[in-house]
Amino acid sequence: MQFIDRGKISVKAGDGGNGKSSFRREKFVPKGGPDGGDGGKGGDIVLEVDENVNTLLNFRFNRKFTAGDGGAGDVKKQFGRGAEDCVIKVPLGTLVKDADSGEILADLVESGQRAIVAKGGRGGRGNAKFKSSSRRAPTFAEFGEPGESRELLLELKLLADVGLVGYPSVGKSSLISAVSSARPEIADYHFTTLVPVLGVVSLGYEKSFVMADIPGLIEGAADGVGLGHDFLRHIERTKLILHLVDAAAVDGRNPVDDFKKINVELSRYSEKLSKRPQILVANKIDLPQAKENLPALENLAAQEGIKFFAVSVATRENLDALINFVGQRLEEIVPEVESVAPVKIFDMDKEDDPVIIERNDAAEFIVRNKNLEKIVAMTNFDNAEGLRRFQFIWRMKNLDALLKARGIKEGMSVHIGGFEFEWHE
Repeated sequence: MQFIDRGKISVKAGDGGNGKSSFRREKFVPKGGPDGGDGGKGGDIVLEVDENVNTLLNFRFNRKFTAGDGGAGDVKKQFGRGAEDCVIKVPLGTLVKDADSGEILADLVESGQRAIVAKGGRGGRGNAKFKSSSRRAPTFAEFGEPGESRELLLELKLLADVGLVGYPSVGKSSLISAVSSARPEIADYHFTTLVPVLGVVSLGYEKSFVMADIPGLIEGAADGVGLGHDFLRHIERTKLILHLVDAAAVDGRNPVDDFKKINVELSRYSEKLSKRPQILVANKIDLPQAKENLPALENLAAQEGIKFFAVSVATRENLDALINFVGQRLEEIVPEVESVAPVKIFDMDKEDDPVIIERNDAAEFIVRNKNLEKIVAMTNFDNAEGLRRFQFIWRMKNLDALLKARGIKEGMSVHIGGFEFEWHE
């Protein structure tokens, strides 16, 4: 299966249904009054964790998701039908960000977890809702509220117990292949592994752990060198790090220096990540030149206060001892409680939503306010009563004074949402 760990999608929640403007018409009820019903709610866009989904591959081909619109209200105060939500299945460990702001909207780390990432619009109110002691026969109704739309960035962070780190070609792919059923591509050149590989390591009856072969890190990875950011984020949630070095120094590098450089990159990328428990694993001890470096690596592990294993993946020497120790160590580690922000349900009616007035390149006035934009979109300007209601809201928002303070003149254009108005004193 191809492993895809990042995707970008567009989502559009459903619009609310239009309210109905009608009056009760019955044989013996000459003045039945307004009886227009409300429109139905538009469908939400919902992300849901599905354990049967393992990658973000589907979003490479299917990038647009739209929920249904609510039904229109009807006579006799009948409400419109609410639309069904659009539910998008994502893998466990999906991080959801707003593509424009970069804000984290949801961090989905539990099976079945849901997040509403775009809220459907409310149904417009029918004219029956606007009846009052001073307005006995309102003729206007609201249009449905537009549903939210946004661009989303999806990132998959592997939820593995053990992460393998180290320079390219130190034997990480060979190790995970030797201890699990994972079959990554293995060859004698740098960056053979370009995508993370997960393997389940069995410790006997009903005991196992998940190991992730993270592609080879290099110096500068924390700055994004060698796809560093893409690789590093996959080990943020691991409980334990196996740090592999090439004891035989086949590529002419110093394994002690390699260990220190990789840890510098881990620390620069994330302070929490640098404090994860580590085990230093010296591979390729079957090669004669490895003997020269083993004493220095043992001293390094002692200085760092971490466990040291000298193994040969090729001959399986000491592999069983390593895996058994890892299993025991995982049982001892108390899982770190992540301060994950709660899954968000977006509210378009924010109380702290000030009216902001800007000028565009054509010197026209742009009014930005979520509540006003919603009211404009829901107003039927072809109806005289609806227009008067909007004018009343305009005065309540003190827009004339705000526009005058910005220098508006007779006949200038004012934009609110997708509508343009001509200003007159």
